[in-house]
Amino acid sequence: MANNKVGLVMLVDDNETDNFISEKIIEMGGFAEKVIAMDSGSSALEYLRANGDNADSVPDIIFLDINMPFVDGFVFLFEFESFSEIVKSKSKIVILSSSDNKRDIDRIVDNQFVINYVVKPLTTDALKKIETLL
Repeated sequence: MANNKVGLVMLVDDNETDNFISEKIIEMGGFAEKVIAMDSGSSALEYLRANGDNADSVPDIIFLDINMPFVDGFVFLFEFESFSEIVKSKSKIVILSSSDNKRDIDRIVDNQFVINYVVKPLTTDALKKIETLL
């Protein structure tokens, strides 16, 4: 699929099965060189805090679920704004959610760091569309 593979993709979803499926779609499509999966918004934020000064460890794309306990997608986006310019300029966020709720979508689409909203499950067609946005 990809002529220019994305270097690093981060999946942020509390559902292990969804992360597994997304990872397999990304791998089978040749979309990224490496995929890391985080099982919560807080673990993803911790990763970014710990690795934000090293551009090689910062994800190129973050697939972010909205509905997670404690640190949901909205809280993640709020916290994301406080990260270094390295993180904010390199990482593009794609919302990957089971919600097709218009209110959720409207709250997200105006965020400057979000490049797309995809309803689960992730598909190769969705990856092709995301490629055109990079």
